[in-house]
Amino acid sequence: MNFHLRIWKQEDRKAAGRFEEIEARDIPEDASFLEMLDIVNSRLIEQQKEPVAFESDCREGICGTCSMVINGTPQGPGRGAACQVYMRSFQEGETITVEPFRATSFPIIKDLVTNRKAYDRIIQAGGFITEHTGGAPDASTTLISKWDADHAMDAAACIGCGACAAACPNSSAMLFVGAKVTHLAALPQGQPERRERALKMVRAMDAEGFGNCSNYYACEAVCPANISASVIATLNREYVRAELSEAVQS
Repeated sequence: MNFHLRIWKQEDRKAAGRFEEIEARDIPEDASFLEMLDIVNSRLIEQQKEPVAFESDCREGICGTCSMVINGTPQGPGRGAACQVYMRSFQEGETITVEPFRATSFPIIKDLVTNRKAYDRIIQAGGFITEHTGGAPDASTTLISKWDADHAMDAAACIGCGACAAACPNSSAMLFVGAKVTHLAALPQGQPERRERALKMVRAMDAEGFGNCSNYYACEAVCPANISASVIATLNREYVRAELSEAVQS
């Protein structure tokens, strides 16, 4: 298969970026989008040209590092990460536009690579538990209802790729933060920091420059882990309760 690529090239965050036209020829239809970029880069290197910088790790839709916008959709067409997009999803000869996430809180490092450490800092603010649960056998002695376990597991599926913030017109990270808060709030091990967690993570999110949720549901539409926007409602409830508790204590 042959494609015409419009790929964003930018030397660093201070440089002026631009779209470059690159031909991708003789690409196997079963190649993933990242494998296609590998092929294109190999040919660019052979021609002594600068390859396209992009991130990848597991290439199994788990790590979330292959974050890019394909034809205007964060992580590309379908409901998976960019590494799970296959070239058979496109038409022969199609022009494909590839660019980095456009959220202000994800500054561009180079080409398609963005700095998503803002999510790491939000997690560091409160997305953890301090309760020592021991090894797996010890943890398994804590009985959890199936509904709670399933609810927590659904939220824990978030891979932190950043597609939600990239898709949102407000660059909101509330689907990501909501997933993390919902996951730990549903488990007994997450109760000691429950109120503090919601306050710290939301305040960290605001400090990083992410916007507020306006119910566009674009985040839910592009999430490769199929996280429901209902976690945002849970986040709002947890935050309001935490604020009221803080106000009473002060």
